[in-house]
Amino acid sequence: MGSPRIPGFIDLQVNGTHGIDFSADGLTTDTCLRAFDLIRDSGTAVFTPTIITAPGDRLIRNLETVAAAAAAYDDPRAVAGVHLEGPFLDPTPGAIGAHNPEWVVAPDIALFGRLWDAARGTIRILTVSAGVHGVEELIAGAAAKGVVVSLGHQMAGYEAVRRAADAGATLLTHLGNGLPHDVNRHENPLLAGLAEERLMATLITDGHHLPADLVRLILRVKGVQRTIVVSDAAPVAGLPPGRHDTFGSEVEVTADGLVVNPETRYLAGSGKTMRECMNWLAGLGDLSYDDLVTMGVRNPARVLGIDPLQMSGPTLRYDETARRFVSG
Repeated sequence: MGSPRIPGFIDLQVNGTHGIDFSADGLTTDTCLRAFDLIRDSGTAVFTPTIITAPGDRLIRNLETVAAAAAAYDDPRAVAGVHLEGPFLDPTPGAIGAHNPEWVVAPDIALFGRLWDAARGTIRILTVSAGVHGVEELIAGAAAKGVVVSLGHQMAGYEAVRRAADAGATLLTHLGNGLPHDVNRHENPLLAGLAEERLMATLITDGHHLPADLVRLILRVKGVQRTIVVSDAAPVAGLPPGRHDTFGSEVEVTADGLVVNPETRYLAGSGKTMRECMNWLAGLGDLSYDDLVTMGVRNPARVLGIDPLQMSGPTLRYDETARRFVSG
């Protein structure tokens, strides 16, 4: 019997690649199409280009641009819609992460409607912060359109997270990240997210965002069936080590793929592909091939409402001995 094979992974959070930023001013259809090819070539069969917090006019332009590129792409099944991460977030330092707090806005269902129209109805995932005044109305309105509402970049505790889930939120954006280094030891977004059973968790398993023992702990609480791996690939993913401009500020890329603000040392996305994140997770030695495919393919397919058997992409083979997904 040959090695297990899949047609690539599903990545629910990819901000760009090789210097192409889906949130940048001046984004074009051609640069989007080039990024789509690069993402697919890296072993990701289906993905949601992620646009983060930006001024309103830029959000509208970029949503229009990504939607146009997706409609023109060779494989229309590859781009499963847009992940809009912001601008309805908590601007608290640390919680806001690499997002510019000056561009954060209060939850506004009318503004979301304009963004939805600009994206031609292709917003598939919306990340908002629980606990922000008015967010429950926004969550309910977005969910009514079929949008998967995810919670992240927040200071929310147990009750705020419960209210958000009551309103229709079903997902947690990069659980364990997008929060300050120092938080209340009992009342904090990490524990609140773990405690709310209605929320699936996405994790960035690039070896930098979360320590191995925390990944193991989250998996024990959420279980494989309620956990999804994402790359959170930054626009500088694929670029050489050094300092680069991205997300409207300077970031440092290290030789091992760490992407960090050189002043605050807060992480600014990942320098790894989805396949690299899956290989780091596989390398822990705790999970079966079936577990890995569940978190990297089946669970995100369920969130997006797609059939993973209909996916196409560069074939990946799982090397059981090396615990790695490789081309072929």
